[in-house]
Amino acid sequence: MSPLVRVQNFNISSDGYGAGEGQTLERPFGHADPGALFSWCGATAHWPTRTDPGGTYGLDDYFTRDYRNNIGAEIMGRNKFGPQRGPWDNYDWQGWWGDEPPFRTPVFVLTHHPRPSITVGETTFHFLDASPKEALARAFEAADGKDVRIGGGVSTVREFLDADLIDQMHIAVAPVVLGRGERLWAAPDELTDRFHLEQVPSSSGVIHHLFWRR
Repeated sequence: MSPLVRVQNFNISSDGYGAGEGQTLERPFGHADPGALFSWCGATAHWPTRTDPGGTYGLDDYFTRDYRNNIGAEIMGRNKFGPQRGPWDNYDWQGWWGDEPPFRTPVFVLTHHPRPSITVGETTFHFLDASPKEALARAFEAADGKDVRIGGGVSTVREFLDADLIDQMHIAVAPVVLGRGERLWAAPDELTDRFHLEQVPSSSGVIHHLFWRR
């Protein structure tokens, strides 16, 4: 089976927003409360950034366990790496992800202002000024036969959808309304011309949306 391009564990509000307005260093999701979007996955036993024992099992945990399954590289937009815009003022900045980012694969950050690659823990970030197709070629080369995850944010996922380069998606829709910000969709049916869609409700309150190509 050929390697896939996947969106995995991508969180949005019930009205389709993946982030709010007013992103800053202190507020990566702008006016949105990240706890409202991510509480379902943070509560699971296998969430990649969990540092203490315990956590829930069941449906939600199944999806968090699948987060790293057969992923060889990730592509993300610059906004997922950090809040800076324009040329880099300081190469010492190593992103929002702390000393051990959860990716642990090569990560390709799309930006109009490339900078030298950096390694943080087990993750190496490469900075590309490239089209989705060009970035994907680089990521597949680094993934060594495994799948490539499109990590977000919303504008990056939309860019790869518009280029018709995504094979599968898992979108977790949280029971919260944001009203404004970066919107993935007005309704998931917008994508059913190209994808099958199955919606699976969880006891946590999120609805898992599974898309795969027709």
